[in-house]
Amino acid sequence: MPNKLLVVIGGPTGVGKTEVAIRLAMHYKTSILSADSRQVYNELSIGVGKPTPAQLEMAPHYLIGHTSIFEHYSAGDYTRDALVTLDRLFQTHEIVFMTGGTGLYIKAIMEGFDEIPDVPDEINEHWTQIWKEQGTDVLTEALKKADPEYLDSVDAANPMRLIRALAVCDATGKPYSSFRKGEKIIRPFQILPIVLDLPREVLYHRIDQRVLEMIDQGWIEEAKSLYPHRTLKALQTVGYKEWFDFLDDKITIEDAISSIQQSTRRYAKRQLTWWRHQGEWRSFSPEDVSSIINIIDQERKA
Repeated sequence: MPNKLLVVIGGPTGVGKTEVAIRLAMHYKTSILSADSRQVYNELSIGVGKPTPAQLEMAPHYLIGHTSIFEHYSAGDYTRDALVTLDRLFQTHEIVFMTGGTGLYIKAIMEGFDEIPDVPDEINEHWTQIWKEQGTDVLTEALKKADPEYLDSVDAANPMRLIRALAVCDATGKPYSSFRKGEKIIRPFQILPIVLDLPREVLYHRIDQRVLEMIDQGWIEEAKSLYPHRTLKALQTVGYKEWFDFLDDKITIEDAISSIQQSTRRYAKRQLTWWRHQGEWRSFSPEDVSSIINIIDQERKA
């Protein structure tokens, strides 16, 4: 499929990736592959910014609501499912868009996925317990000592990523990053990586407003429906855990909102750091869709 083109639309949370990807997919009459480790779950909706029913009608989306929070779903599972989906889509489309904020998913499709050693359950449970008792900052400090290289690229707002890395370091005595070979796989299609960016203060304002909009859409009610399953790994993520603390009367609703906004801004900052380290991405404002179309058209003619 050397004449097939996968356009990857990356960028931090809240920047407008979904809206841009839909506009582009409609322009080229094609489909969108999600690269979001939270939107992949069927039970999560408002809190993960899943496209609305109206947006899903504008352009076909794949790997959204693809699995359940009750099932184990790894980056390896995503890579397998995404490649099968792309193979099928490229049979009828010359161009396909992929968008999402999960750098690990995106990198796996663009460059390949490293096999990481299995870790005994008791080691995973040890670091999980540390996180539950002492919080994410303790994991960050531990990883800074065990594997500072990986800490520079990981989403530090995602405790499951930190726990996974620390458990591998603990079990093997080697840095987690040492298992990430970095051997780039050549895919049977062309890849055009594009990152959306906004001035920091504009992005942070959008994030704060987005949190309020999600609450208006019923985010607290969604969290209440998931509360009985709050110990599942899929729910140990920004937003849901703060609402669970609110529902447990540990914090006020004002504190929950403020904490979610702050944690989401930190998450966006880590994402921005990740994109900057990639090097080959072309940066655009989410308002400048016409320039993105020009770049895509040039790539297709090359």
